[in-house]
Amino acid sequence: MAPRQSEHVACAAGQDVLAAGEITFGENSDGYFVEAVSNQSTGYCPDPDCWPAVAEALDRLDLPHPGGFTAPLTFRRCPACGERNIVRDADFTCALCAADLPAAWNFDVA
Repeated sequence: MAPRQSEHVACAAGQDVLAAGEITFGENSDGYFVEAVSNQSTGYCPDPDCWPAVAEALDRLDLPHPGGFTAPLTFRRCPACGERNIVRDADFTCALCAADLPAAWNFDVA
């Protein structure tokens, strides 16, 4: 975990980035807990299926969490124009050029 404007690669200490997003913490009489967590990262654009990596990191820190993203986002890159898109209401259409977006995550880091 790192401050909001941190680079993903720096947070991963040079290893593969397994997940990215934003976390809101809360505090109660038992200590800190995760109030909300999302995969909202327009730099990395992670698919919601990265949740297990997030859960594992939070579990290692013994931080109670909601068990899944509280506001999951589905990102796709348009193969026609290259624009990053957030898929809304299962509409896999590019918001910029109206091309079809792929069903599978396509922000390969290679």
